[in-house]
Amino acid sequence: MRRVIGISIGLLVHAVFFGMVWYLFWFLKGDWSTAPAGGLWLDLALTLQFVVVHSLLLYPTIRERLMEWISPAFYGLFFCVSTIVGLAVTMAYWHTSASVWWELTGPARLAMDAGFYGSWILLFYSFFLNGIGYQTGFTPWWHWLRGRDVPPRVFNPRGVFRMMRHPSYLAFMGLVWFTPVMTPDRAILIAVWTVYVFIGSYLKDRRLLHYLGEPYRRYMAEVPGYPGLPGPLGRITLPDPASVPTMNCA
Repeated sequence: MRRVIGISIGLLVHAVFFGMVWYLFWFLKGDWSTAPAGGLWLDLALTLQFVVVHSLLLYPTIRERLMEWISPAFYGLFFCVSTIVGLAVTMAYWHTSASVWWELTGPARLAMDAGFYGSWILLFYSFFLNGIGYQTGFTPWWHWLRGRDVPPRVFNPRGVFRMMRHPSYLAFMGLVWFTPVMTPDRAILIAVWTVYVFIGSYLKDRRLLHYLGEPYRRYMAEVPGYPGLPGPLGRITLPDPASVPTMNCA
């Protein structure tokens, strides 16, 4: 019975996940005609609840605590469900604004649409390179289903990951920025999720340093978080080996 439940959970989560991707596409594309008007403070709360919960569940200490109760084979599914619920709550209770700050037409609108579709392509391309099965929890669940241990996740940056460390975060930011119609509620979504992208990128660097150690530190020295960006999300500088004190054991 436990195996039947485990199989059912995995299939259901992934079916709902792909359905959520479809609804998220139309939500971010700006088809909010059926959403009620007003309630910008609620919109702010909805954007915050998603980014806060999403970040907390990725934090190593919290993840390790939860994995005392949740099997490692199912933690990815649990994280995927939390993402689905957060997005579903956001879309279900979102309020629109009657005020339109600007609406692009003609070539400018076509350029915005191209950026929006390009962001989706970059998002799935980066997920593919980084292991989309780990993003949705499919890979650990599939190995559990086959009665095998999950192989160690290999750190092998390739493709766009040789140009920047966080292409998926950049794509995510493009999904909210590339819109031909700007309203106050859309501006709230853009502002909060943009801050989340940069904070989330920094926290992801810290997580991967925690899990991978020196190989990821060398990667951070070779590849910027985002091209041209200085500070912690740029390339880091490794200490000069000659300046590192050594212990004389004589």
